[in-house]
Amino acid sequence: MAARDRTSEVTTPAEVVGGGEAVARPTLAGAVGGLAAILGRGGVVARELGGLTAELARVAVGRSALEPAKGDRRFTDPAWNQNPAYRRIEQSYLAAAETLRNLLAEAARSGLDPKRAEQATFTVNVLTSALAPTNFLPTNPAAIKHAFDTGGMSLLRGLRNFASDLRHNGGMPSMVDRSGFTVGRDLAVTPGGVVARDELAELLQYAPTTPKVLNRPLLVVPPPIGRYYFLDLAPGRSFAEYAVSRGIPVFLLSWRNPTAEQGSWNLDSYAARVCEAIDSVREITGADDVNLMGFCAGGIISTTVLNHLAATGDKRVHSMSYAVTLLDFGERAPISAFAGKGVLEVARRRSARKGIITSRDMGAAFAWMRPDDLVFNYLVNNYLLGKQPPAFDVLAWNADGTNLPGALHGQFLDIFRDNLLARPGALSVLGSPLDLERITVPIFATGAVTDHLTPWTGCYRTTQLLGGESTFVLSYSGHIASLVNPPGNPKAHYWTGPAPGPDPLAWQAAAVRRSGSWWEAWADWAFEHGGGDRSAPDTLGSRGHPVLEPAPGRYVRDLPPA
Repeated sequence: MAARDRTSEVTTPAEVVGGGEAVARPTLAGAVGGLAAILGRGGVVARELGGLTAELARVAVGRSALEPAKGDRRFTDPAWNQNPAYRRIEQSYLAAAETLRNLLAEAARSGLDPKRAEQATFTVNVLTSALAPTNFLPTNPAAIKHAFDTGGMSLLRGLRNFASDLRHNGGMPSMVDRSGFTVGRDLAVTPGGVVARDELAELLQYAPTTPKVLNRPLLVVPPPIGRYYFLDLAPGRSFAEYAVSRGIPVFLLSWRNPTAEQGSWNLDSYAARVCEAIDSVREITGADDVNLMGFCAGGIISTTVLNHLAATGDKRVHSMSYAVTLLDFGERAPISAFAGKGVLEVARRRSARKGIITSRDMGAAFAWMRPDDLVFNYLVNNYLLGKQPPAFDVLAWNADGTNLPGALHGQFLDIFRDNLLARPGALSVLGSPLDLERITVPIFATGAVTDHLTPWTGCYRTTQLLGGESTFVLSYSGHIASLVNPPGNPKAHYWTGPAPGPDPLAWQAAAVRRSGSWWEAWADWAFEHGGGDRSAPDTLGSRGHPVLEPAPGRYVRDLPPA
């Protein structure tokens, strides 16, 4: 029996959250049901328990060959190899975890219902992560040594961190020290201005940095959950900065963080605001049409706009770019663990009652999908070792969460549960029933090869759902790490391939791996749809849309409208 290779599942700090794709917290009933699904096969359970008993006997006499998977950071302390007692504790845990995974694999092979299979996977992942000996002081040699070296001060600091998280973070271990990051000073610093504002969003225009710019401007629609500035982190790590440096006129919507008073905002509200922003961008630049780009759930909102424009014969959008956006929710994914009718109905009632779903609720759902890296890693660091969490810009952004209006959340639940976007006529926005095939603008779509929120094969499906010419690029890494992906990273790479056909795996087999960032491939594509170039404007805004204040504006800092 060998420990399963976990190296492909290690989550980098940037792969923390998505853009509104998670819709509900897992429930205890779902977790118990998932566990019952794999323990309800008596013959298989008996066989695996027999194997576990034999392996534990080998562990006891020092003859087990079990080793942690390469890249498993939990067992790096030398005591796990050099101390016989800790060695046996480690191997006993690995044997038990592998038994649970074998049961899970057997249940999947026997035709377990896909949603129940995802619940079972979720439950096993959380259970095996929670029971790791590194999570407990007596069985964590690094924590014991650190307590001895600090005269017990590390344990006192750990208790203080635990109390602080109980009070300020809903009992979840903090992932980041945000004290060194201020929006507008350290984050979201690309020069620009607010050129329009209403109660729902601000429209930002970024200052050009090249003598020539494309005639056709770009309007970026970020997700309504989370601040927009994952697209404008520090200099050198900013998508907005990069796009401007390529001569692309960039405008971006900065959504307001809603409170319960704004709980009635829905897809019609957000889609109408995108339409207004399109007109503002056209007035400022003098362009007849714009290129649109949606990130994560911002791509869902943008698709409803495209559908409405197509239904009404409106040509204000020339092309559409999607970044890690799911439009077809029919594919099995880890997020399906939260898709049971009971889970979704509880989530719907909660958000309807409160008027919003909070960033804490959303963040908890994402974190438990990667418990080793996003929960217990910080539990050990903050509480057992008594250390402060790291200071990292993407994690600082992740901790700076926003709410989602209850009405919009309810619609996302319906889309998620019933796959409404992929069913013609099943959903109407702005008075136009959705039929994605009638959207015929050129599209550029991306997925991320290890994305656990929006699987790349699901993102690929967008190229088949829409009716226009499509280009697909596959990025390395996971959900957010694929987006914060500036050129120059020696590890970064992506795949380009032929025109997308029905089979994503066939496309992948024919694709070519390239070094660098998909940003570069996208910018080249954007140039093809830029409508030529012109001299860069000397000032931002226009007579009809004067600059109201410098970027990053008020809403990203939770300031009320001026």
